[in-house]
Amino acid sequence: MAKLYFRYGAMDSSKTMNLLAVAHNYRQQGKRVVLAKPALDHRFGQQVIASRSGLSKPVDRLLEQDAVLDPAEFQGLDCVLVDEAQFLTPFVIDQLRRLTREADVPVICYGLRTDFRTKLFPGSRRLMEIADSIEEIKVTCQFCRRKAVFNLRMIDGEGTVEGPQVQLGGNESYAPVCFHCYADRVPFGDTASEL
Repeated sequence: MAKLYFRYGAMDSSKTMNLLAVAHNYRQQGKRVVLAKPALDHRFGQQVIASRSGLSKPVDRLLEQDAVLDPAEFQGLDCVLVDEAQFLTPFVIDQLRRLTREADVPVICYGLRTDFRTKLFPGSRRLMEIADSIEEIKVTCQFCRRKAVFNLRMIDGEGTVEGPQVQLGGNESYAPVCFHCYADRVPFGDTASEL
């Protein structure tokens, strides 16, 4: 039986590069893979999955917030790879889960676990609830040598907990940080949880 995987990590943990490497390996073996991402992710172009390292591949499937996935369209595939899964709705995550049973195709989702306020994204929450396998992709804190577990949003180099949950950006807007460096730069605890 095919499984649903969630591979998560903080910013800069090479999640997309890992996804592209997995796609390359499947294709080198002559296997059929579908690359998918949320339609709202247009940072590097609507029709491409790209890592900050410069690697990129065309997207096979854009996933809208209300996407209904027909398992018949995924029959015979060897794998479905999903980038930026945190931006998907729980409804779409449930559709991906369905594919593992009804199309018998493994689905590997890559994404952030939490937002810049340390709160789970709805898509990530659903993956944590229903994935068969949950794996952390590790990266070190931008400011020290500890493991990064949070994503610090920055404005003019200063940490902030202001703004909408979804705000696309890269290294100019976010940094991978450990708890200590996060707490040194933004309110943590009662103040952050009230936002």
